[in-house]
Amino acid sequence: MAKKTLTPFERACKQPLMLGLFMPHQEGAWSPSKAPRKTSWDFDYNAECARKADRLGFDIVFALAQWLGKSGYGGDIKFRENAIDPFITSAGLAPITKNVLLIATVHILYGWHPLHLAKYGAVIDHMSGGRWGLNVVTGYKESEFRMFGLDPIPHDERYAMASEFTTIMQRLWSEDEELTFKGKYWRTNGAFVAPKPESGSVVMVNAGSSPAGIDYATTHSDIIFVTSPGGADPAAAVKTLRPHTKKIRQAARAKKRKIKIMINPHVICRETEEEAWKQYHRILDMRDEVATDNFVATFMGGDQSSWRGHSKANWAVGGNVHLVGTPEQIVEWFAKLKRAGCDGMQVNFYDFLPDLDFFGKRVMPLLREAGLRIDVA
Repeated sequence: MAKKTLTPFERACKQPLMLGLFMPHQEGAWSPSKAPRKTSWDFDYNAECARKADRLGFDIVFALAQWLGKSGYGGDIKFRENAIDPFITSAGLAPITKNVLLIATVHILYGWHPLHLAKYGAVIDHMSGGRWGLNVVTGYKESEFRMFGLDPIPHDERYAMASEFTTIMQRLWSEDEELTFKGKYWRTNGAFVAPKPESGSVVMVNAGSSPAGIDYATTHSDIIFVTSPGGADPAAAVKTLRPHTKKIRQAARAKKRKIKIMINPHVICRETEEEAWKQYHRILDMRDEVATDNFVATFMGGDQSSWRGHSKANWAVGGNVHLVGTPEQIVEWFAKLKRAGCDGMQVNFYDFLPDLDFFGKRVMPLLREAGLRIDVA
């Protein structure tokens, strides 16, 4: 009997620790700081990041989506004013990468119909050889809804809408008959999508953390991104993540679903601990105060449940959990986060290309030695 060929997602799931790169699609990436770096939001830079991650054996590349007004979050650096869109970018990355999963973030409630996204996603999935995935976000910023001429939608209703949207989309991907659907929020009459995604569906991702968000994610998602309830300190993160990830897994098991849980560490890695902390404090001390204040205020002013344990200094450095130290220390923290219930790390850096180079040369071999990364046929 011929051996079954694994899908790209199945290959990723075989890894003891999944590894993703959180791409710098937006100006300033994750850190509203003026500290020196060459990280860029433009497509060419992100394409090089994706190619490098692909060559290093990363499982996923992924980026956030945003809708900001003029000057972004402001300050001297106009933090995140310029940004490329991850949905469009995933199509551009498809022909220049080989193995890595391309996850596109889409605010599905900002004027989309499920038929649009089912069709466009299936096309990009074929362009990439079955490597496309979708991170469903519902939006929480009033300013974003207003940009599209929409009224803000109550928190739990957003997830009810997302569930109906996803149900229609997944049926269009999996069923071979025309779909007529009369829901509360969307309707179709004889809708059909061909070609289908290569494996019959695509990898679904979500970062819901409220009860409604977790219910949606454990019903529809393959990968769930979590944030540390204890803030960016890794010791506090490990302690507070254990009950959080346990709760998510229990909700998934009750629905007879298998999910993968990932978290976003900001990795600052150098040969010595002193050098790593020197870079950390450089980023923090050179923060753009105006941009940082606006960044914090936007997140703290929303009705989402995530990121509530983070301080202003945490936001200034960026990323969900701060892992600072030597290659050996970074691997130790990865192992501790795994024991706290995280199946994967979706890492970001400050100066992406050189930091990614260093990670590939010094951290990746240690991950293999620790048994956290293996060869998957």
